[in-house]
Amino acid sequence: MVEREERARRLRGGQVAGVVGLAALAGLAWAARDVPAALGGRLTGHRAERAHRSPQFHDGTFHNRADARTMISTESGRNLLWELIFGKQRRRPDRPVPLLRPDPVTADERELGIVWYGHASALIEIEGRRVLVDPVWSDRCSPSQVVGPRRLHAPPVRLDELPPVDAILISHDHYDHLDMATVRGLRDTQTAPFLVPLGIGAHLDRWGVPAERIVELDWTESHRVAGLTVTATAAQHFSGRGLRRDGTLWGSWVVAGAHRRVFYTGDSGYFDGYAEIGAAHGPFDVTLMQIGAYDRAWPNIHMFPEEAVAAHLDLRGGLLVPVHWATFNLALHDWAEPVNRLWAEAKAHDVRIAVPRPGERVVADDPPPVDGWWDQVA
Repeated sequence: MVEREERARRLRGGQVAGVVGLAALAGLAWAARDVPAALGGRLTGHRAERAHRSPQFHDGTFHNRADARTMISTESGRNLLWELIFGKQRRRPDRPVPLLRPDPVTADERELGIVWYGHASALIEIEGRRVLVDPVWSDRCSPSQVVGPRRLHAPPVRLDELPPVDAILISHDHYDHLDMATVRGLRDTQTAPFLVPLGIGAHLDRWGVPAERIVELDWTESHRVAGLTVTATAAQHFSGRGLRRDGTLWGSWVVAGAHRRVFYTGDSGYFDGYAEIGAAHGPFDVTLMQIGAYDRAWPNIHMFPEEAVAAHLDLRGGLLVPVHWATFNLALHDWAEPVNRLWAEAKAHDVRIAVPRPGERVVADDPPPVDGWWDQVA
């Protein structure tokens, strides 16, 4: 009798364990359901042929102009994983990040405006046209919306609340700059073309963006759209959404109208290309400069804030608007450190900056004073 009850107990336990195991597998399958599509497309056919003709492409991958090391290097005695888990940095704000909803503005040919939505996502309003840069509206910058770096603040507006735009620019294919759900949303709610570096069209193809809305450019190549000249320019970075690296190109962007000009860095280490871009395309009324997610372990692929100021001067920039900070926790520095270092360096070199709250609109000719709003939440 006792033996039969013990067998029954073990059977019930095995059944429960089996149900739990199946539930866990189902949960993993659900969490990973979008991952294959989010990884993007493969470079084949005419896109591959064009990529292989690029001066930046050799030995099977794209390369930076200089022989810059893009791999993470660990200094002697430094354990990045230990620092990530047990480091004393305050990598998140203590209070909610203040958000503003930009008032609807009729496109004004005389006014140059910038709306920063968080991280690297921004809207350039230039000579009556609108150009959207690196839009990411998802909750996580990851192939999965269950795991991966999560937003520290919500987008200040819904994606479908964006005004009609004339072009959508992508700097490279990392998840915090190219997001599948956002691309699909813009595919359905906007009609503007996507201007992307070589190879990224394969990702957009897989996500259902019509071929006629995809414009791939190599460095120094330009495309005319809505009366603007948009030029792909160099950056010092890398690419990849899975195990393979550098299968697509990365870059920065010049947006030029008849009278006003804006430069966006994308992600990049500091390099001598900024002076060349400034000489060829400057001066710029506004530069959108990457200032966050830096570390001495990867100095060649993300600028430190002081280098962003140096690059702005190389570019012959007017107003500097910092991007690539505040929204995702992607490095080991304090949350507010990038903008504090930027502000100090800008004052030392008499560089004009504007530090908007997410959603705040900056008019280039009349920018708001820097008020240190981040100190109230950091």
